[in-house]
Amino acid sequence: MTYRVAVLPGDGIGPEVMEEALKVLDAVSKQFGLEFEYREALVGGVAIDEKGHAFPDETKEVCDWSQAILFGAVGGPKWEDLPPEEQPERAALLPLRKRYELFANLRPAVVFPALISSSPLRGEIMGRGGFDILVVRELTGGIYFGQPKGIFLEGERRKGIDTLIYYDWEIERIARIAFEAAMKRRKRLTSVDKANVLTSMVLWRDVVKEVSRDYPDVEVNHFLVDNAAMQLIRDPLQFDVILAGNMFGDILSDEAAMLTGSIGMLPSASIGEEKGLYEPVHGSAPDIAGQGVANPLATILSAAMMLRYSFSQEEAASAIESAVVSVLGEGYRTGDLYRGEGIKVKTKEMGDLVAERIL
Repeated sequence: MTYRVAVLPGDGIGPEVMEEALKVLDAVSKQFGLEFEYREALVGGVAIDEKGHAFPDETKEVCDWSQAILFGAVGGPKWEDLPPEEQPERAALLPLRKRYELFANLRPAVVFPALISSSPLRGEIMGRGGFDILVVRELTGGIYFGQPKGIFLEGERRKGIDTLIYYDWEIERIARIAFEAAMKRRKRLTSVDKANVLTSMVLWRDVVKEVSRDYPDVEVNHFLVDNAAMQLIRDPLQFDVILAGNMFGDILSDEAAMLTGSIGMLPSASIGEEKGLYEPVHGSAPDIAGQGVANPLATILSAAMMLRYSFSQEEAASAIESAVVSVLGEGYRTGDLYRGEGIKVKTKEMGDLVAERIL
């Protein structure tokens, strides 16, 4: 079977880290006898420059053809003066999520044992083995998409409106994704809301409680979002799976990412019923683009998530993750991880090291 992959490198460091992810996938292909067909397309600022739109029709056709989308990064100072709705982040990523109904965002925040010293948290908080948290974020509803939305004139005053809407079916389907993930992990789930203030979050908590009855083996806690943010810093080891709506999940997953020591380590998967989009959590980092110093591990680990969730190739996905652990355990570090100890390497070297250890 040949797996069809849309490759969207994007802007900034996107093409650099994407090259290393494809290098690792080529090693996986040889080791496990898998066949990949790649089609590359423009997205983000480069697409604006060449096609006039961040998500042009040609790119839509490639994504429609694919079974999974491997995404780099978009955006940069060059396009910041465009109207907000035309900027790369909003004009590319949000339509991608909507077009393929990618409603579930899975963001692992893992501190590998070799990188415990890179975390800003004290050692006694981290423990000896680091931590492993999975944030499950609802991605196509909530305040980012609710209508009405905009800036409106009311007399002589302007008012900005964003509407927070959740239907019970939207909450139920993301909750089931989170509970299923918890069943395969340590069977603990923390649902995050603001039910003490927001009516939509009262519904969120009610529906999560209803779904929890189908998963009696999962221990469930309900945290208000401000408490969840505090507890992530105070004691991250208490968390296994965190379930949250669109805005709260966006904020908490970034917080969890930084607790790992570098946002350059964090992959993500955005999945729907038929297709998945896989991308590193970091942005386009235009300040280091073209220097060959970006950390490709988040993109490489995103490729592993693609193998797992879109292609059901668990052994191949685990091989990539094991290779990353091995390379880090041997002391190799890109600049974002280097703390004066170990062996400092550049982007291509890190990709080579991981590819060589695919077993």
